[in-house]
Amino acid sequence: QVQLVESGGGLVQPGGSLRLACTTSGRTLRSYAMGWFRQAPGKEREFVAAISWSGDRTYYAESVKGRFPISRDNAKNTVYLQMNSLKPEDTAVYYCAANTQFRSDSNTRGYNYWGQGTQVTVSS
Repeated sequence: QVQLVESGGGLVQPGGSLRLACTTSGRTLRSYAMGWFRQAPGKEREFVAAISWSGDRTYYAESVKGRFPISRDNAKNTVYLQMNSLKPEDTAVYYCAANTQFRSDSNTRGYNYWGQGTQVTVSS
C-alpha cells in the first residue's frame, strides 16, 4: 500500500509561486512514476504533470507547460510541483498519484494510489 500525502498548498496572489510536495510514509516512491492532477470546483479532475521513476522523463498539460516544472528527489522520497506565474484559473485541489508505469498522456489509467489533495487558491 502506498499512502501519499501532499503539502504546500495555500493562498497566493496572481503571478506568485508555490511549491507542492508529495511524500509517503509507506513504501518508497522510487519505483513509481508520479503524476499531479487538479480539480477545480464544478469541474472534472484534470492532468497537470507526470514524471518517470528516475526523473528523466516528464510530461505536462499544455495549460501549465513552462510554468509548473515537476521534479523528484528519490533520496527524500518526495515529488515536487513548482508552480510559478500562478493564475486564478489554477485554483483547485491538487492531488499527487502513483503509477507503476510512466504515462506521456493525461489518462488516469494506472494511477492506483492517490493522496487526499491540497488546496491551492490564486486570488488577489
